[in-house]
Amino acid sequence: MYNRSLSGSVEHLILDSTLLKDNPLGDPNVRTFPVYLPPGYEVGDTRYPLIIALAGFTGTGPNMANFSVWEENLPEQLDDLIVNHDCPPVIIAMPDCFTCLGGSQYVNSTATGPYEDYLITELIPFIDSRLRTRAERDHRGILGKSSGGYGALILAMKHPDVFAAAACHSGDMYFEYGYLRDFPKAVDTLNRYGDIDGFLKEFEEATKKGSLIPTLNILAMAAAYSPDGTGFLLPFSLPDGEIIKEVWDRWLAFDPIRMLDQDPPADALRKLEFLYIDVGDKDEFALHLGARIFVERLKARDIPYHYEEFNDGHFGINYRYKVSLEMMAKALGGDEA
Repeated sequence: MYNRSLSGSVEHLILDSTLLKDNPLGDPNVRTFPVYLPPGYEVGDTRYPLIIALAGFTGTGPNMANFSVWEENLPEQLDDLIVNHDCPPVIIAMPDCFTCLGGSQYVNSTATGPYEDYLITELIPFIDSRLRTRAERDHRGILGKSSGGYGALILAMKHPDVFAAAACHSGDMYFEYGYLRDFPKAVDTLNRYGDIDGFLKEFEEATKKGSLIPTLNILAMAAAYSPDGTGFLLPFSLPDGEIIKEVWDRWLAFDPIRMLDQDPPADALRKLEFLYIDVGDKDEFALHLGARIFVERLKARDIPYHYEEFNDGHFGINYRYKVSLEMMAKALGGDEA
């Protein structure tokens, strides 16, 4: 595994975003992101399907192309599938939608920035204008893991004119199980540091941030799901931690399971050429239960899908991309001279 080289290549594009300029968190609007180009791209006029790959919480697109001694990164996985298996050549872009709170959930929010619009109206046209993509909906897909899987699913549900395929690996859904379990920890941690500002100061200065990530996650979700002007509302009160129903209901409106109960999102999924969902049966956030509920809703609405559960948890499962990538590439129709 250590001696690996690509038959394709990775190019880094730079997008100076108008939409992210002056965002409330002060995050950069100029973003550099990697794009994998398949073998043979450098010669000829062949055009290729495009897949957008979304990183999970605390991750970025550039992370997905980082070298790792013990496992293939995303470009290496796709490269191996194309060269040594039966996968049609495709382009895969790994955008950077990171925020200083750890992630954007790929939604528009007055508290973080318009990341949904950034992806749909800026980034995809930018890629199509600079690379030889097959720039039609039928040849474009989106995938991701965890928060990235969530983003892939909801963007496919909201933009049926943009994507023909979607793959959600261990994506956030059934928020009652995925998020509620961390509310008491967040309440105690925020109380310990006085308030949100006190916590964020501690997080910024902390040498080891791991134990603080669950609370940061709740703040990031609040910024995505319950913005309030350029700030956000917590779904619980401090210091007692009582759940604030009106705010929690705003969160639930973003749950893919609740969204699937509405006709437009359900119809969007029905129009997909390929819908893939998988999850580890030992997921630490109980996302395997959410996925089972989601799949039952798909069945009830006669929406075609491919679903797998595998023997693992939530972390260290990037190898699962290799399962969906080949199927998605085939669904998107391959290259076109």
